[in-house]
Amino acid sequence: MGKPKILFISQEIAPYLPQTPLSVLGRHLAQTTQENGYEVRTFMPKYGCINERRNQLHEVIRLSGMNVVIDDSDHPLIIKVATLQPSRMQVYFIDNDDYFQFSPDKLLETVSSPQDNDERQMFFVRGVIETVKKLRWEPAVIHCMGWITALVPMYLRKMFQEDPTYEKSKIVYDLRPENFDGTLDPRFVEKLKMAQFTSDDVAVLGNEPVDFLTLNKIAIDYADAIVQSSPDVDPSLVEYAKASGKPFLPYNPEAESEKDMSSDIVEFYSTLI
Repeated sequence: MGKPKILFISQEIAPYLPQTPLSVLGRHLAQTTQENGYEVRTFMPKYGCINERRNQLHEVIRLSGMNVVIDDSDHPLIIKVATLQPSRMQVYFIDNDDYFQFSPDKLLETVSSPQDNDERQMFFVRGVIETVKKLRWEPAVIHCMGWITALVPMYLRKMFQEDPTYEKSKIVYDLRPENFDGTLDPRFVEKLKMAQFTSDDVAVLGNEPVDFLTLNKIAIDYADAIVQSSPDVDPSLVEYAKASGKPFLPYNPEAESEKDMSSDIVEFYSTLI
């Protein structure tokens, strides 16, 4: 047997984005996991503010080229990759001009076009899933960080439940405070049904426009385990996660840095594999 494989699907990773608690954790957690003997691959969106030349991104032609259909429209999927030094860890970027190529002075496209947040996350999630399949890389654990990853558990458990790439994977959803204002497009649930999800699959989303809390609840419903990596998570989400009865790693108040939190999470992985 080779090293256990851990897939990180992250909303932000430093140094490709400015340092925030989420982007710093995104880097430290992947590196700490690799240092503990796991094989690691990491995915994030290729936001418009990321300088490709400075960060030495290049397109992976063999992985690019497919179209992702959302709301009956085709959107080309472009995959880019960079190597994070000094760990030499590969970071893959999901790119598309419709969803991730806006003004370079904007950190997240959620700032400039929040009306697209529903489709942006659908495209990102489907892009990651299809790319990992092409890589023929079967992760033991999939760690989802940031609300843009919240649909990963449902997609894997309902659309890809029999796919050999993912059938043995344990999905970990990370509760974080970073959110979006307001609600997603009122047609969000309709678009999910057009992507072949059933009414039962999306029942937790209800009939009203979906807000940050509701989006996180569907992630908790379909995940195998939950991590709380910040002290500032909405208490209702923490209680919802605990009530699910799934393995739950609470925030450690003695963790003095993202590096300390990373060590706790890596230890948690060993209980799932």
